[in-house]
Formats: sequence, C-alpha cells, structure tokens
Amino acid sequence: MGVGEQQSRELVFAALADQVRREILDTLASNGECSAGFISDRIPSVGRTTVSAHLKALKMSGVIIERRAGRNRFFSVDPAGPANDALQFLRDVLERSLVAQTSSDPPVAGNVDNGALRPRRRA
Repeated sequence: MGVGEQQSRELVFAALADQVRREILDTLASNGECSAGFISDRIPSVGRTTVSAHLKALKMSGVIIERRAGRNRFFSVDPAGPANDALQFLRDVLERSLVAQTSSDPPVAGNVDNGALRPRRRA
C-alpha cells in the first residue's frame, strides 16, 4: 500500500469518526442525491452552517461528491471513492481476525485467550 492510499484511508476514517457526518451519510444513503438544505432539515440537532462544514469535510475526504446546478449544490455518496478502500481494509482486518479466532492452531504468544470464543465441552 502506498503512502497516498494510507493517507486517503486515514482521511476517510477521520471523516467517519464524527456522529453528524455519519448521520449525513445515512441520509444520503437513504435518499440518494440531496441538497444541503434537505440534509440540514433531516439533522435538526445542528445548524445549516455546521452541516455545510461537515459536508465539506466529507467531500475533502472523498466520501461524498458534489454536483452543482446553478446556485444549488447536491451531494451523494461516492461508492468508487477512497471510502471503498477503507471498507476493503476493514473487511481484510475482520476476515483475518475471524480466521485467527477460529483457527485450531494454539494461540500465539502474547495473545490473550480466555476461551470465550470457543464452544464449551460438556463433561
């Protein structure tokens, strides 16, 4: 993985660390392309200026894209953007973790294994 890919992934994770940004993504995923005003109306806990700042952060991280139509701006999730790489990273981590947890090999030194993930044997 190149430095650029790692930096892109870090930007995505930083963008997704904020609850309001996750609410914005949820709104976009549920409704498709939306105006900033529509998104702001769906998230009453913050003002329009705050929503605009979060939209900018999501756009800068590559998670969403913006389309302009005259004076209006419309936003949508970018399924081919850096968020896809971050998602693939998480998939890889979870798959490796699952394989390690279900492996019949003895635990590696330094790993804590309290048997919580293994089925209990009946006597």
